[in-house]
Amino acid sequence: MHVYFHVPFCARRCSYCDFAIAVRRAVPAARYVDLVLREWGERQEHPGWNESPRVRTIYFGGGTPSLLPPDAVAALLQRIRSDRALAPDAEITLEANPDDVTPMAAGGWRSAGVTRLSVGAQSFQPAVLRWMHRTHDASAIAAAVRTARAAGFDDVSLDLIFGLPAELQRDWPADLDCALALAPEHLSLYGLTTEPRTPLARWTDRGLVNAAPEDRYADEYLTAHGALAAAGFEHYEVSNAARAGRRAQHNSAYWRRAPYLGLGPSAHSSVGPERWWNLREWAAYARAVENGGSAVAGRERLDSAAIRLEELYLGLRTLEGVPADRIPTAHAARWTRDGWARVGEGRVVLTPDGWLRLDALVAAV
Repeated sequence: MHVYFHVPFCARRCSYCDFAIAVRRAVPAARYVDLVLREWGERQEHPGWNESPRVRTIYFGGGTPSLLPPDAVAALLQRIRSDRALAPDAEITLEANPDDVTPMAAGGWRSAGVTRLSVGAQSFQPAVLRWMHRTHDASAIAAAVRTARAAGFDDVSLDLIFGLPAELQRDWPADLDCALALAPEHLSLYGLTTEPRTPLARWTDRGLVNAAPEDRYADEYLTAHGALAAAGFEHYEVSNAARAGRRAQHNSAYWRRAPYLGLGPSAHSSVGPERWWNLREWAAYARAVENGGSAVAGRERLDSAAIRLEELYLGLRTLEGVPADRIPTAHAARWTRDGWARVGEGRVVLTPDGWLRLDALVAAV
């Protein structure tokens, strides 16, 4: 069993963000803890959890989970430990903005049981951070990593965004160098996308910025792959690279279609063919749970064809790929010829060039 907490609160909305967040000057931490633990209690009755009684990973995502005070994180983890067996080597991740990683906060999270910090760096260049509406500056990233290490974290991940508009004149290799210089155990790389109803979408519509062309987007992705490989990282999934033994176990569970429980507004859950997702907005979620109603906004049940397609898509995202008999021979031969895949030991594995074409390749199978 894998558990995800969606913490929706942010001090400011980033220019590219369309996530379910609630911008708050003061975070209602006690109310949040109360509501998600009510939801947790209700979910314990799901028959699917009896087959997966032990919690293997916990992930605090958002939003900005690092806005939760350490005692709120401790209360959530303590309740899980009291209700379920927690694996001795459980991975417990908390996403953090660099400017939230103070000695007091980092020490509190570590004492509560958090084992891994995922730090949202995004860039080390001041003009880029301002454009993104990030609340931190470049120096805060290095300070956050030092503070995390001092608090006892030996598993730190950094997020970076690539494929930014040319108008920003972002130096992508320099950002990669800065990230690698901090010696993280893990790096996540996300290509910028323009989502509706975001500041970025409005700037694009008004012609103030232009999306990165496909060739530059691909070039930056492949540049990152080369830099990470040279630094000893394993690029084990489309957007993720890690040092040996430091893969993100929680995210890896998603790619294996392991059972997971999502708590909080907009969180998704999955057990076998069954899926459900919560009300998106914090206010609606809170109102429903406080009134004794359901936080669930929708459900679906995947049929066998949908499961096979999902297994194919998720498997091809990873360095392990999929069994060769899942891909028609003619497709595998073409992918190999064009440098998009490798075939060996009974499996088809996409290359970084193939990952850039993942959606189109899966659609063609």
